[in-house]
Parts: sequence; structure tokens; C-alpha cells
Amino acid sequence: MENSINNNFPLEIKRVESKTAEELMKYFTGEHTGFVRVGPKGYFLPHKYTQEASYIYNMEVRPSDIFVTSYPRSGTTWTQELVWMVANDLDYETSNAIPLTERYPFLEFSVFVHPVMMKRFQEENSDSERKIKLLEWVTQPATEQLALMTKRRFIKSHLPLSLLPPNLLDTAKVVYVARDPRDVAVSFYHLNRAMRTQGYINDFKKYWKFFISDLHHWTPYFEHLKESWEKRHHPNLLFLFYEELSKDLPKAVRRVAEFLGKSFTNEQIVKLCEHLSIDNFKNNKSVNYDVMKELGILISDGQSFIRKGKAGGWRDYFDEEMEQEADKWMEKNLRDTDLRFPHLKQ
Repeated sequence: MENSINNNFPLEIKRVESKTAEELMKYFTGEHTGFVRVGPKGYFLPHKYTQEASYIYNMEVRPSDIFVTSYPRSGTTWTQELVWMVANDLDYETSNAIPLTERYPFLEFSVFVHPVMMKRFQEENSDSERKIKLLEWVTQPATEQLALMTKRRFIKSHLPLSLLPPNLLDTAKVVYVARDPRDVAVSFYHLNRAMRTQGYINDFKKYWKFFISDLHHWTPYFEHLKESWEKRHHPNLLFLFYEELSKDLPKAVRRVAEFLGKSFTNEQIVKLCEHLSIDNFKNNKSVNYDVMKELGILISDGQSFIRKGKAGGWRDYFDEEMEQEADKWMEKNLRDTDLRFPHLKQ
């Protein structure tokens, strides 16, 4: 068993068997030490998580904090901008001027930057003092950044509720967004190939196997969703589906506004929905992780961080065998819960 720093962390952290870890590191080239499983659900994270687990779990939560949480590629960035705009009374000027990465520290990002990769990024950016400072800021543990913030804090995390501070829901607001796991897997596959902190180097079919076998970051996927789904009636948690945002964005905006105690005119909502439309979003530099591209952490292949943004795009990637596999996997994992994706026929 691994211990996190301070040993002030109540959940068990087990190291993933070395043979499995070595096999995975052939395909995920950003990791160089191994992986761990955390807590009774066995959440899968890089080994470096052991250094920050207790700091994240025991961080001070403020009543004014707003967390946007999700499994990756579930519409997180979209939801972040929506939540920030609503909470800040539609402040387009600040939204356009300050990148989302600055407005929302990513709580556990530093866990994914292995020292080997950090050294590589430092060497590649060594010709610019500005870039080195930017790199230090991007990779600094977010708990350290957040402790120094005096303004209202907006926080992004892909950690499940059980790995976040235990007093979170009784203290702050949380917006959780979920998406069809087949679309999630396709989108995350593309990001894993582009983000050198993951550095995935094989095809989608193999990636899908890792994903449904809980051998990938932040899995098990369904346990992640169920934790928040079970708390969906808590007054401080709003549970959204990506497919709902995609189908009826004005309705989702109104739900977020009500959750945050805000009220807007129809005209204001129409304007915000235009700002949040996928076409505008793909061209919005503030939300497209340009800083990661500039530092070489995210490989720019001409695509924006925001991809197609459509529901059901997974069909372009799945063969018949994978479709059947997905159906069985989803049915098995939804058996013990009333969680249902709104776009799927029951």
C-alpha cells in the first residue's frame, strides 16, 4: 500500500501490479513510474497522485467556491464557460480576455505531469523565460494556487466526489456533467493522443479495451457517474447531461441560472447560447487551451481543443463487435442504479 504525504488520507492507495503498469506505459508514453488504484472503487490514477492525495482531500473549501466536475471529455469545458458566465452576470469582456485555464485551476493536473515529462518540457521551453514561468504556473499543484486566491474560486476537477474534500457538498456548489461513455471514449482517445502527459500511441480499439477494463485515468467510468448521481438531489449539486446541453441549451442555461440564484431575460439567454454554440466555441481562443499548445504539452494538429461537439459521433469509430461489447458493458453497469442517459431509449 502507498501512503500519501502527511498520511492524512483515509482511503487505501494500492499500486497497480508492475507487469500491468509496464504494459500500459508502452502505450501511454507520458507516464514513467506506474499507476495506483484509490479507495474501495479502485479509481485509476498516475503514481504521482500519492504525493498530492491528502492535499486535495484536505484542502479548505470556501462557501463561495464553484466546482465543475466530470469524467473527462463529457462537456467539461462547455459547462465551465456556461457556469462562469452565469455566475459572473454574463461578463463577456473578462471571459474573452482571460483564458479558461486561468479562471478555473485544474485541481489535479499536476498529478499527470511526470518529472520526466516536466524536464522535457523545461528543456523545450528553455529559450524563453516567459514560457518557463508559464510552465511552472501550469504545472504547480492547484491546491497551492487556490490557497492564495482572494477572489471567488472556480475549480475544475475530474476526480469523483469520494476523492474530493468530504465537506465539499455541504460547503460549496458543484456542477457535474455526464455524457454517453461511447462518445466520451472517442473524444478522450483523441485528447490522449494529443496530450503528451498521456501520450497514447495505439489505435482506438485497444484504447476502448483499456477504458472499459478500468485501466485508464479516472476510471471506473460508471462508478464516477454514480457517485454524483446519488447526490443529485443535494441542494448544492446540479447534475447535467451533455446530451441535454446539446439538445436544448437555453433550458440548461436556465437550470444553471436557477441553481446559482441568477435570473436573465430571454434576450440575454439567446446571446449566451450564441456565445456557447459549438462553432463559436471552437474558435474561442479563451477556451481552447492555447497555453498548452504554446508550451508543447498539447500537440496542435490543426484541430481545436473543442472537437466536433456532437452526440452520437462514436458510431464512426465502433465496429459491430465493439457496439455489442459497449451494450453489454453499459447494461451491466446500469443494472444497480436508476441512472439513465436521457437520449437513449429505455
